[in-house]
Amino acid sequence: MTLSAAPVARRLSLLAAVVLLAACNEPPPGDDPGVATSDDTVETVFAVNVTPAIQGQINDYLEVNGDVQVTASVDVYADTIGELTALYVNVGDRIAEDQVIAEVDPSRPGQNFVPSPVTAPISGTVTRIPARVGATITQASPIAQIGRTEELEIAVKVAERFISRVSTGLSAIIRFDAYPEERFEATVTEISPVVDPSTRTLEIKLRLNSRDTRIKAGMFGEVKIITEQKAEIVKIPATCMIRRFGETFVFVVEGDRAFRRIVNPGIEIDNKLEIASGLEPDELVVYQGQSLLEDDVRVRVVDTVTPITPEDIVR
Repeated sequence: MTLSAAPVARRLSLLAAVVLLAACNEPPPGDDPGVATSDDTVETVFAVNVTPAIQGQINDYLEVNGDVQVTASVDVYADTIGELTALYVNVGDRIAEDQVIAEVDPSRPGQNFVPSPVTAPISGTVTRIPARVGATITQASPIAQIGRTEELEIAVKVAERFISRVSTGLSAIIRFDAYPEERFEATVTEISPVVDPSTRTLEIKLRLNSRDTRIKAGMFGEVKIITEQKAEIVKIPATCMIRRFGETFVFVVEGDRAFRRIVNPGIEIDNKLEIASGLEPDELVVYQGQSLLEDDVRVRVVDTVTPITPEDIVR
């Protein structure tokens, strides 16, 4: 009996498809695609990295910028109108209260008067001299500015939406471009009673905790105001957390399986996340590979690391 060409071709095509399917389902050497179960199905094994939940501290802060300024500053004016004939100080000079810093000659054509001395109203350092010898001075023209540079403060602006988080007495860490590797401590000492209507910000002043001659008035500082401090809390890297369908959860590894755990997050800052409830210290949490996981799947732990420490130092 002779077979027609069409049925033979169909049978050969079917045989080739079966061989190809078997080849595709065969795992390559060295791979671990899954584990065979009792009903001959293959369970996928997911490779993950884990980290232990840490019990320790966490600090929340506001990051703002500000300028260093003296705590007290006054402009010095002459008592009379006339020509500035002498100036006895320079910027940076330390002067005492009532010290003569300049003289103004009130003479006019046909009238000669004794030069009038200009004295310092407070002790301090000369921070600015806007006047020049030979210029005509009025009682509204400042000759110099004197500031108490031994006491410095930093003025910053805080956005209106954050003002409920600040209060006097809060600690702060300050960084200056002149000393990028060092951090200086300060305290919030003054909060303006009004919000600037044009910028929607509130001015806050901080006093440096210790006098450091390296810090000068006019310097620009990056300020971190610590608004909340918590101790003995559970924390993990923030990247471990997953938000999906209105739920917040992490995956916890127990043995060779990963389980979804609903958690209640707290402070989240600098890739550190407080877990208010739902997680215990030292439990292993998936921090790499969690996006593909579902509840109660088989996993293979590739690496266990500790990316955060119990201490929390604001830098």
